[in-house]
Amino acid sequence: MLRNGRTGKILASYPMEEGGEFSVRFIHSVNKSTVEDRYRIDDGEIVVYETVYYNFGAGVQTELGEGQTLTYGDDGSMIISGFHKPISDLSYNVSPVYDHILRINGEEVSLRQLCGKDRFVSFSYERGKK
Repeated sequence: MLRNGRTGKILASYPMEEGGEFSVRFIHSVNKSTVEDRYRIDDGEIVVYETVYYNFGAGVQTELGEGQTLTYGDDGSMIISGFHKPISDLSYNVSPVYDHILRINGEEVSLRQLCGKDRFVSFSYERGKK
């Protein structure tokens, strides 16, 4: 479920099963390059498992943690994986300058069009909810 982070109002609901994946792509506010955070549903929780960068700089991860790996995509991206971090409160502030794109179930959704500019949105997974 995608909710208004301040009011709790449901903005959208997407069917998602255990093991399902989604991502949020945005322009980083400090280094001005694209970042994509990738998530999956694992044991009923939203878990971040990978982050894709296109440029290193202030505000992005610069060192690998234990068990993490860095690989390069064909498009020049830097993919950091090897972590499994449950996110109990997944939220984003949809920028008034750059859009945030939700990739889910084979489609791309503009969070700016769905929610509006400068909106605080939160994600949750609810078993059995579609």
